[in-house]
Amino acid sequence: MKQYYPLLVFLLFNSCQYFDKQVPTEKELLQKELKTINWKEVDEYPSVVDCEKIESKTQRQQCFFEVLTQLIQEKLSVDTLAVLYPELDTIEVKVTVFPNSTIKFEPQFPQDSVAYDKVKIDSILQARLVDFPKVNPAIKRGIPVKTQFLLPVILKVE
Repeated sequence: MKQYYPLLVFLLFNSCQYFDKQVPTEKELLQKELKTINWKEVDEYPSVVDCEKIESKTQRQQCFFEVLTQLIQEKLSVDTLAVLYPELDTIEVKVTVFPNSTIKFEPQFPQDSVAYDKVKIDSILQARLVDFPKVNPAIKRGIPVKTQFLLPVILKVE
């Protein structure tokens, strides 16, 4: 039995190396976590009250886009935009939803477009696109984030 004591002591001192693992630093952990995050997608898309009851993520997103497009079309249908520019049947509007639930609208025009008075169209849009219902911002990992998307808005002449 005495002959096993040196072997036991040798194994005891060598086994401590198995428990001595390198602990990653905060920066290494942060970099690893940042690489795993998909920055192009959000966990929950922006939403309005009418779409909150929908469970499916894609259906809720579709509902939000439909409601927002319908509201924009309704607000622009009472204006002279379609009368001033009869050849303008669709406007691409860049919608930005900020984390504090505010919305910003920017019309997007083709680069070679000189037929439209961009300042006038922008001012009409800014004047008409007010008083929207509360929009809940997009959520990424439990935090409200800013999102941007393009909505094609069809101008109807009635």
